[in-house]
Amino acid sequence: MVLYKELRKISLILLFKLYNNYMKYFLSLIILFSILINPINTLAEELILAGGCFWCLEHDLESLKGINYVESGYSGGGLQNPTYENHDGHQEVVLVNYDSNLVNLPEILRLYLRNIDPFDGNGQFCDRGDSYRPVIFFNGSIEENEAKTALISASKELRVPLEKISVELKPKGQFWLAEEYHQNFAERNELKYKFYRFSCGRDQKLDKLWGSNASSTNIWKE
Repeated sequence: MVLYKELRKISLILLFKLYNNYMKYFLSLIILFSILINPINTLAEELILAGGCFWCLEHDLESLKGINYVESGYSGGGLQNPTYENHDGHQEVVLVNYDSNLVNLPEILRLYLRNIDPFDGNGQFCDRGDSYRPVIFFNGSIEENEAKTALISASKELRVPLEKISVELKPKGQFWLAEEYHQNFAERNELKYKFYRFSCGRDQKLDKLWGSNASSTNIWKE
């Protein structure tokens, strides 16, 4: 009887070890399969930015090499399930999904800042109010420091004190995806988008602020 119990105990230990080794192997296969089937989502990083109309910011950022996709949405407030008709407390934002092997955070922030008016903390261009304030939502100290560095670089290029830059830095919160008709608006509604953008004076103001560096990823001017 004692021998039987000992043999049973040894067998259970061996089975447990075999099970652990099998699970490690199985999990490795799942991870490898996930990378092969969907490498974008597996290796991607995300950043949330607010800079006025999300139609415009989405269109401005998605052409950068290394950007997998950009989605329009809402973030920054406490309201659950915000909508276009009711997103009180939230800003219109874009979620930027990118491959850090192809593009880095400073490049994205540089392009973002050169596509907004960093002096205007009460809206952007013709869009006024809290929904349109420029905000960088950071995730952790590294992103926060990168954002601060980008704001300092922008102030130097624009030759103004840092205090004049009105882009807010906030910890990243939940991103709420906007309604389907807002996604890829510039491509799906080209004429309407171009009319809105021109009448809002966005590009005219960007050219005035940033000159030849407007909407570019050129190295910062000191």
